[in-house]
Amino acid sequence: MSDTTTRGPVSPGTAPLDGSQPELNDLTAMPTADQIAPQGPTVLHHLAFMTGDELCIPIFKRLRQDGTLYPDDAPQGQGDVSQGDKSQDASPIQRDPIERDTALKIYRTMLFTRVLDERMLAAQRQGRLSFYMQCTGEEATVIGSAAALQDDDMIMAQYREQGALAWRGFSCDEFMNQMFGNERDYGKGRQMPIHYGSRDLHYMTISSPLATQIPQATGYAYGQKLAGKGQCTITIFGEGAASEGDFHAALNMASVHRVPCIFLCRNNGYAISTPSCEQFAADGIAPRAFGYHMQSIRVDGNDVIAVYEATLAARKIAVETHQPVLIEAMTYRLAAHSSSDDPSGYRSKKEEAIWRDKDPILRMRNWLEAQGWWSEEEEKATGDQLRREVLESMKRAEKLAPPALDTLISDVYDTPTPLLTQQLEDVKQHIRKYPHAYPKGAASMGFTAQELEVSRKAYQARQQRMQSHQPVDGGQTS
Repeated sequence: MSDTTTRGPVSPGTAPLDGSQPELNDLTAMPTADQIAPQGPTVLHHLAFMTGDELCIPIFKRLRQDGTLYPDDAPQGQGDVSQGDKSQDASPIQRDPIERDTALKIYRTMLFTRVLDERMLAAQRQGRLSFYMQCTGEEATVIGSAAALQDDDMIMAQYREQGALAWRGFSCDEFMNQMFGNERDYGKGRQMPIHYGSRDLHYMTISSPLATQIPQATGYAYGQKLAGKGQCTITIFGEGAASEGDFHAALNMASVHRVPCIFLCRNNGYAISTPSCEQFAADGIAPRAFGYHMQSIRVDGNDVIAVYEATLAARKIAVETHQPVLIEAMTYRLAAHSSSDDPSGYRSKKEEAIWRDKDPILRMRNWLEAQGWWSEEEEKATGDQLRREVLESMKRAEKLAPPALDTLISDVYDTPTPLLTQQLEDVKQHIRKYPHAYPKGAASMGFTAQELEVSRKAYQARQQRMQSHQPVDGGQTS
């Protein structure tokens, strides 16, 4: 006797939706061919394949580029989020736009992120910073989603989500300290620039390898489920990262174990230089959720109100029903992939111009001005203030000393091993011999600027003697 019409399919190792637990050694708990379809078995007596073209996922939009709102097209009585495993209208119950204080904070955070990106890319071009990655064009996706979370929800980002951290209160000085790797950097200068992290703000430190944060988010969300405090995890990644095996493993584990996790894909059109059309043949990322029996929504990633509402609804699903949700935000990377990239080699200026007209910051500004919450005077004053703040903070961070050399071997073992201690001493001996070549390390060991200059001149003199084949003792060459 099948009960699939009321309970849905029972997968091996997972609890049925009615809360009962199948016995792991009970073969009757394993799904049969008649139990695969959630609404009961569907039987055909003729050969038929499905391509997936039968399903076309729409894009959720709330805000036009001119700042006006689209009308609510939800059918009467379909304003609630999902209940159980029945997919319904994923719109939040409350359809009004974002309230004033939240909207202004979101917009100021977007402006700060844009100014930070412009100034730090310029610093990289000046040789003051080794590397940088911009969020330009994707601010609505990143900041709109962060604003919909609770402050104690965990954020596991990729590398372009500085706006989410700024939303939670990460100061300009904290950004600068990390990028310049000085003594106040929480990572003690061990990471590349833009690899931020904050335990206090529940923002997991960025990891360079692509997509590793996605399965980690599933595991962290499972712990949140066990803790039972009503928290969730959001993990943010690009559509290129969704091609990694980590993505599929993470979604499968999240669905099987029913964890409160939001998977937010920033589909910005390119995996570095590879366009989406060369990454996958199917309809983007959102449909992949259905292969794991997971709810999914596609949203206009340049529409901050749509992103905010979609994330708010996804959080409700994740926390209240212990179901993961996949959000695909359709956006565009207006900047280069990184400071090491030149996008002119793989996309046209015409294409970029089309998307500049869809700038998410301009769209939100138009809406704020229509509400009477923002003005041209406030725009100019805020921009000037943010540029001063960023420049002054950068100058402070540049002047701070690097982390103490002894921190190089800390935070691994409670007490450094003899081998690590010896290796650190070897490093110090090398720096003592060539202090001019390691000015930051030498400074942390107490070398003065004058001593570094003496070392530099002595080294240059030795190099000149070697080039002229003159022995140091003044003897004749052979």
